[in-house]
Amino acid sequence: MNLLTMWSQCLQWVFSISAFAAPYKLQRLGTLQETLFRDAKTIPEFVSSEFETFYYEQTLDHFNYRPESYVTFKQRYLVNSKDWGGAKDSTPIFVYFGAEAQIDYDLQGIGFLTENARQFSALLVYIEHRFYGKSVPYGLTMEEVVRNETVRGYFNSMQALEDYAEVILYLKNKLDAHLSPVIVIGGSYGGMLASWFRLKYPHVALGALASSAPILHFDDITPQDGFYSIVTKDFRETSENCYECIRKSWDEIDRVAQEPTGLSSLSEIFKTCTPLNKTSDLKDYLDMTYRYIAQYGRPPICSVTTFCKAVDGANSTTDILHRIHMGVVAYQGASKCYDMKQYKYSTETYLGWGWQTCTEMVMPIGYGPNSPMFPAAPFNLESFEKSCQKNYNIRTRPHWITSYYGGHAIKLVLRRFGSNIIFSNGLRDPYSSA
Repeated sequence: MNLLTMWSQCLQWVFSISAFAAPYKLQRLGTLQETLFRDAKTIPEFVSSEFETFYYEQTLDHFNYRPESYVTFKQRYLVNSKDWGGAKDSTPIFVYFGAEAQIDYDLQGIGFLTENARQFSALLVYIEHRFYGKSVPYGLTMEEVVRNETVRGYFNSMQALEDYAEVILYLKNKLDAHLSPVIVIGGSYGGMLASWFRLKYPHVALGALASSAPILHFDDITPQDGFYSIVTKDFRETSENCYECIRKSWDEIDRVAQEPTGLSSLSEIFKTCTPLNKTSDLKDYLDMTYRYIAQYGRPPICSVTTFCKAVDGANSTTDILHRIHMGVVAYQGASKCYDMKQYKYSTETYLGWGWQTCTEMVMPIGYGPNSPMFPAAPFNLESFEKSCQKNYNIRTRPHWITSYYGGHAIKLVLRRFGSNIIFSNGLRDPYSSA
């Protein structure tokens, strides 16, 4: 049974129990790899002809009564009513929660909703997360937002969830769809939001699909090296030789770097677009490449298998570092040079998620005994807090998420309090560890 069929059956079960319910009124996480590297300005405008774009006059601050709390901004949402059976028949509403990127790419890349809308005669709604894409208060750029000590205070998950609730309730009222059950859906950070929304707003959403949602990657609930243990497992299960090459490459990089022209040699081997000034630039690039291959791989191409096949296919005289470079070329594609800053450009997502992780989304991801493909490097909260203090002049709240949303003893909590939440993960997904 494939995952799509399982999800469809789960949805049917969720809808079946709604008939008995009382009537009611109402490190990065992106779902798609494209959202991580491209800035909003460089993405071509794309809206399927089946979607209509709307803007809701959203409240800036839902939880205070200061004068500035009543400032509003235009929050973008898109609606596809092609398959909707209508309010009269109380057919469902599927609401996709935008996450740490503009919503456009999700329209192209998330096929699950459109495929199931036909089966369930559902209305599709995609809501963009505040401060991303075209849903930015005061019309600021993300760089301006994270520098503004007042405005950025409204940039958090709690405000975002209330945004989603207001849009959903507005639409149900506008469409006279008071009895249409709402299922909220999200992936990665958006999946976390979907699961938390079901817990915090059970009167608005009947159920939630939370895909690759690491809600347990906070405090000490999940081992720090859980994420990279799955990355290690993905490579090792694919090829022991490939895994060993990567494991040994870190020391080999250091060894070569110690030579008189070591950094130049490394730059030549990996065809870097600019000469390396320090080994950490190369190591960070390779680390992120392995992480992204595992997290965003698309078999049969652009996958762990693609990388390892190139590494394993090298002739016996090829040294470790040239083998690693061959894997990079197989994954990234042939290029005149490779940009060591590929994963570090200040895109909207990079800047916005940087703020969110320094304030509330403090996920202690490190390297340890369960991730032997990488050098040991435990997460250091003190160093992390100092970095956030330096960048934003704030104090992090590392325990805010588990205090506000929960996480400890999650099975007991969900059994007593939560229901109708489907958590899904691919077994190769590094966030399946949480």
